Amino acid sequence: QVQLVESGGGYVQAGGSLKLSCATSGRTFSTYAMGWFRQAPGKERQFVAANRRSGSYIYYGDSVKGRFTMSRDNAKNTMFLQMNSLKPEDTAVYYCALSRRVDVTSLADADEYDYWGQGTQVTVSS
Repeated sequence: QVQLVESGGGYVQAGGSLKLSCATSGRTFSTYAMGWFRQAPGKERQFVAANRRSGSYIYYGDSVKGRFTMSRDNAKNTMFLQMNSLKPEDTAVYYCALSRRVDVTSLADADEYDYWGQGTQVTVSS
């Protein structure tokens, strides 16, 4: 059973930065597709960033391109999301996710992921 635990959320003013972490259990972290999603109150879950395995190309949602950077540390089995130039519209609960599927069709599709963290709240004030 894979477990994902997010941390690093908090309250920040617009223009500020936060770095989220997603610690995973298991020994095959590097071979799985992993990503970040977020969900604001009353809205659908939104794709933020993901890649198919450690070291592969990272895809970003249009609303975060150029501001957010995803990375993965295989030695620590941990994924990160560096968020810069934060805006009030970035306010949401952020989730990390992992897919154990051999061939993920769409990294932006939440249904492709098998495991989810509990979420961490990010609040950006104007």
